Amino acid sequence: MNLRDRRLRVLLVLPVLVVAVVLIIWRGPDWKPVHDALTAMSWEWVIVAILFNLLSVFARSLAWDMAIKQSMPPPHPRYPLVFSAFCVGLFGNAVLPGRVGELARVAVLRRHLPGRSGSTPRLVGSVFAHRMFDVFPMVALVVWVLLFARIPRWAYLSIEVALAVGILLFLVALALARMHQSGAVEGMGRLRLLWDRARQGLGVMRQPIAAALAAAFQLAGWALQLLAVWSAMFAFHLHLPIVAAGLVLVLMNVATIFPLWPGNVGLTQAAIALPLVRYGVDYAHGFAFGIGLQLIEASVGIGIGTIFLAREGLSYAMLKQFDRPTPVPDEDVPIEEVERPERARAGVSG
Repeated sequence: MNLRDRRLRVLLVLPVLVVAVVLIIWRGPDWKPVHDALTAMSWEWVIVAILFNLLSVFARSLAWDMAIKQSMPPPHPRYPLVFSAFCVGLFGNAVLPGRVGELARVAVLRRHLPGRSGSTPRLVGSVFAHRMFDVFPMVALVVWVLLFARIPRWAYLSIEVALAVGILLFLVALALARMHQSGAVEGMGRLRLLWDRARQGLGVMRQPIAAALAAAFQLAGWALQLLAVWSAMFAFHLHLPIVAAGLVLVLMNVATIFPLWPGNVGLTQAAIALPLVRYGVDYAHGFAFGIGLQLIEASVGIGIGTIFLAREGLSYAMLKQFDRPTPVPDEDVPIEEVERPERARAGVSG
């Protein structure tokens, strides 16, 4: 990244961070009760929450593995490689803004598929398909919460908008997956070829059995994450019904849909603490719970992500490069077709 790009990024991000810090200080909780709640938390329940989160990561990675198997012809990447790339992606999403981790897991797995025709756009399509399987558990969770949780009025609109956007994206993905496939590569333009391969990455959505398995793994991942949130509540001595944990999980996901800064720290805690006031939880105590819950989830993503980042021979600085648009080699195009424009510019005849 050159100096100009860095300065532009700072100019874009700095005002948002300043506003966030001002809001946290101005509208933040009384920090002494927050400190007291954090120091009084039960570490046994924290460990239980971490274990549930680890199991959730395992289930979600199996869903992505299923999507990958339907996106490209065999041989498929081995599951340990898929899990490694998935964990690096979790690390990227935890420490960098803008969902960079989704691109990082594609880049990491692509390194293990040398010479595979069109693998990069297919993997991008598989990531999109994998994220679309979040719609099913999200719909079930939202309906459950809307029926049985104590939801503040301000939260209804954000939940409904997030749900509508998710359903719309799923329908778009389903329509793209079922479009007529173009089998012929010869004669296709480069952009059209990339688009065709990316759409093939949605192949899991054309296979009912594979789609059902991927959706089941993703549903299991959400259920385990719900149990992790409920366990974290017990860690902070919040003995609330599990539907309250469901409400927290919904609003936490809504608060992080658009990651303006890593984890949307501050905004996430407010989104968690405010609804819990209706359950008789003091705002400061709820804010402390929000801090603890985000630290528990981040510890899993950053912890196992760091392990697999080192295993892949990557560094944090290299991970940051995945958010930059870089040319993707298209293995389906013969090398002479790629080099021909360069030769023409250099005045060399083909």
